[in-house]
Amino acid sequence: MIRRTLSVLLPIAMPALAGCTGNAELQASRQAEGQRDLSEALKDRIAGKPQNCLSSPSSVNGPQIVDSRTILYRDGKRVWRNDLAADCPSLDRYDILVVELHGSQICKNDLFRPVDPGSRIPGAYCRFGEFTPYVKE
Repeated sequence: MIRRTLSVLLPIAMPALAGCTGNAELQASRQAEGQRDLSEALKDRIAGKPQNCLSSPSSVNGPQIVDSRTILYRDGKRVWRNDLAADCPSLDRYDILVVELHGSQICKNDLFRPVDPGSRIPGAYCRFGEFTPYVKE
């Protein structure tokens, strides 16, 4: 009886287990792609002193979402790296960020919500960390 049950359940369980492997591979691939993008963006640049705010968010380009903890903005020749205050699991590299501004700056601890471009439902709230400028020597 047990053998018969296993022979029936095994074909059903195998695709589900294969899906777990595929998801892990996809996540590893996205992580590697994000690290390549980060290395390319910060190549030949030196980190400056972290700051609490971007002084004029309307003059910066971005965001470029690297991974669930890292976002980049560009201001002329400067690249601003923001390491989020905590992991933002719903953040994906193609998301749109809806930022809650309290004034004219984006600052540490300001909240934002990622929105998938194909959806109108925002993800969970996430918080910005400090903004570190990277400039070429």
